[in-house]
Amino acid sequence: MEIQVPEAARRIIEQLNTSGFEAYVVGGCVRDSLLGRSPEDWDITTSAKPEQVKEIFNRTVDTGIQHGTVTVLIDHEGYEVTTYRIDGEYEDGRHPKSVEFTGNLLEDLKRRDFTINAMAYSDREGLVDAFDGVKDLEGRIIRCVGNPHDRFNEDALRILRAIRFSAQLGFDLEAKTRAAISVIAPNMAKVSKERIQVELTKLLLSDHPGRLKEVYENGIGPYISEYFEDAGRKLMEVERLTGLPSVKHMRWTGFLRLEEPEDAVRILKELKLDNDTIYQTKTLVSLWKTEIPAHKPAIRQVMSTLSPELYKDLLCFQKVFCHTSYKTRLKMVEQYSKEILKAGDCIRLKDMVVTGRELIDAGMKPGPEMGTVLNRLFQLVLEKPECNNREYLMKSAEQFIKEQG
Repeated sequence: MEIQVPEAARRIIEQLNTSGFEAYVVGGCVRDSLLGRSPEDWDITTSAKPEQVKEIFNRTVDTGIQHGTVTVLIDHEGYEVTTYRIDGEYEDGRHPKSVEFTGNLLEDLKRRDFTINAMAYSDREGLVDAFDGVKDLEGRIIRCVGNPHDRFNEDALRILRAIRFSAQLGFDLEAKTRAAISVIAPNMAKVSKERIQVELTKLLLSDHPGRLKEVYENGIGPYISEYFEDAGRKLMEVERLTGLPSVKHMRWTGFLRLEEPEDAVRILKELKLDNDTIYQTKTLVSLWKTEIPAHKPAIRQVMSTLSPELYKDLLCFQKVFCHTSYKTRLKMVEQYSKEILKAGDCIRLKDMVVTGRELIDAGMKPGPEMGTVLNRLFQLVLEKPECNNREYLMKSAEQFIKEQG
């Protein structure tokens, strides 16, 4: 069974071998290669200790030296090279109290989370699969290495990783692994919200986002947060999330669409999502149930409140989740939206031909009144794009100013 290892990673392994050490690509890159997927990273494991790795290679970075990891830089790419290790006792459900380096590859592989992630490969030795990872790949199974209670007690985040891998790969959880998840779920309270969020986001962006239900069915929700657990009670038609693009704010909106906007924001902030995602999700949660009239002035009004990208996202979201009765009108809204953009209608205040500076030049004092006049002019333009004419708008402004007294 041959794996196409990138040239740079192969050179690192060969150089370690030449220096008298064992070395293999390991983990996710082996799994993905066997599945015919393109690995994101090529991690290397070796019998060489970190200081020996640093002696062998000219350019290295101490990425996680206390855990045996050194990044070797080859051709402007970084490859993590980690010494075989045995993890000591886990006292906090997240980190080993100590790490012991070993010269035994199997000792290193048996500390890993799942069988499909506990395989190593080198051109010289071929595939090392001591825990039947290939068999589980073929059976489409997520199974812990050894005792699942031990693996989950070592790092509770592995509970979410198991469900996330099942969603990404379309695999089933092996029975003992599934049973252990419910037992160890309370340990999730020890895991940082950032790490939880990364796993949940990957799950939502997967080909099977509906597996999010398993987070709740296995009793994990309460240990993520109270509000996250409450959101799970409203989880309906979660399979329809696959109709949305695999984009972070779209999938999070799909999950949180039945929440009040402020509750959606609370959940996302608890999970340490970035501000852009929080804003985009809040906006879509607020708007997606509002049906847009198939009337160009009303469409321009909605378009004026959103970025072009977020407006497209809104229509896309509505296509997936709107009522059947709205679908025909939504097609007209899409068509009219294209026509509005093609015609170059003014849908942004900054694109209006009259600006605040011109009103000041015409004798108007800066202040709230000027803002009101500009907004009224903009509403004229949204209603009738042909009104975006300097002479017409300046005359209208004079009229509005007189009305204000």
